[in-house]
Amino acid sequence: MSELKIKNSGDTIEVKSVYCVGKNYIDHINEMNVPGIANEVPDIPVIFLKPSSAICGEGTIVYVPVINGKKISANLQNEVELVIVIGKDAENIQEKNANDYILGYAVGIDFTLRDLQNEMKKKGKPWAVAKGFKTSSPVSEVVRKEEIENAESLDISLKINSETKQSANTSQMIFKISFIVHYLSCIFGLKRGDIIFTGTPAGITKLNAGDKVSGEIQNIGKINVSIG
Repeated sequence: MSELKIKNSGDTIEVKSVYCVGKNYIDHINEMNVPGIANEVPDIPVIFLKPSSAICGEGTIVYVPVINGKKISANLQNEVELVIVIGKDAENIQEKNANDYILGYAVGIDFTLRDLQNEMKKKGKPWAVAKGFKTSSPVSEVVRKEEIENAESLDISLKINSETKQSANTSQMIFKISFIVHYLSCIFGLKRGDIIFTGTPAGITKLNAGDKVSGEIQNIGKINVSIG
């Protein structure tokens, strides 16, 4: 069972489903040009899911999985993201009412096995392993929505060994928070404890063992992990 702490309280929330939005920043789409893989700007959100076992917290050591003594990937990469935390069960939420169902926000990092993901994409196969492995998704404490004036205008960044690699603003998201909540609620229904990774800006980087990774979002906080 994965739980997230709620900042400035003794409360926690159990993580249920983990939804992720891909291709939600133009600059990240542009940097993802890989021969043989279509890379158009989406008309509707690109959604994938992770198991709740992927969720971890501050200070985690992130490992590439090993099978029969061999790592399954040689290209672990970073993706810092704003995470929406759902506070109430609901279906078919109207965009104008989306905020009523949000408990708060957190900082997340969607670690990705990029070589594995690209290989699966080229073959037309699912790439859940590349995104959902154990320790792939560190998430910070949750900041209640009342403490954030506007989640759609926050600076978002990621540093590797104190060097900034990703830097953007959540205002650059193609699909906005209210639409993402509306869209997912109509398709899947949403439950208290569901979390939504909303996509990453440009600046993905190949990581190495020993790297220190820090994701940060203005008015929300940081998440710090290391690579094993």
